Amino acid sequence: MSQEKQHISSYTSHFVVLITLIILTGISVAVTRVEMGPLNTLVAMIIAGAKASVVLAWFMHLKFDNKLFAIFTALVLVIFLLVLYVTFFDYSYR
Repeated sequence: MSQEKQHISSYTSHFVVLITLIILTGISVAVTRVEMGPLNTLVAMIIAGAKASVVLAWFMHLKFDNKLFAIFTALVLVIFLLVLYVTFFDYSYR
């Protein structure tokens, strides 16, 4: 028990991540006030994806872990984006 493991990320980086998430949340709220038609959903999903990537990188430590985990996560995100593409394709032709 004498070996204490230091935390990988600093408080400063956590503060920067917090500010980033707050700014992205503000942007997503501001986007709802602008009328862009069907693009509102697309822009909101892109901003949500950016927030999710920040959370994945820092709070789930993908930035600091083995690169294999990042590859698997990227594969899941690609599949998710394909599902979104099919959904928007179906939505646009109704």
